[in-house]
Amino acid sequence: MLKRLMPHPILSVALVLVWLMLVNHVSLGNLLLGAILALVVPALTGPYWPNRPKVSHPFVAIEYVLVVLWDIVVANIQVAMIILFKRNADIRSRWVTVPLELTSPEAITVLAGTITMTPGTVSAMLSADGSCILVHCLHTDDPDGVRDDIKARYERRLKEIFQ
Repeated sequence: MLKRLMPHPILSVALVLVWLMLVNHVSLGNLLLGAILALVVPALTGPYWPNRPKVSHPFVAIEYVLVVLWDIVVANIQVAMIILFKRNADIRSRWVTVPLELTSPEAITVLAGTITMTPGTVSAMLSADGSCILVHCLHTDDPDGVRDDIKARYERRLKEIFQ
């Protein structure tokens, strides 16, 4: 019964939190409306999620979120320094192909989103067979280092979380 009422409990909690952040005021009415949304939206979208991904290591997922947040802060500072102090001729944009060991579509989506959320990099394209992702890097002297960094910091953890 509980599974039918809340088919996606993490999504439900996230919806309540996002709703409260959107209205920017915590009150009983806002909390009640957020709870209603948290029950209705997953129930309506549940049939479209037949094979939900299983998170096997929740502590690795927490570690992943912390690593990504740290990388976003560091990359913001690096991009600001590039914009403020480098001339256009000094910026070395590169395309980097990152071969993937991930097979789960959810894990690949999280990786692509993470790359795009980190300032200075954008995931541009996924190969047709899902074996590699094309990443544009704003400034790098070492494209292989960028590839290795993505694989070591993000892909390794995502493999533990989703597979």
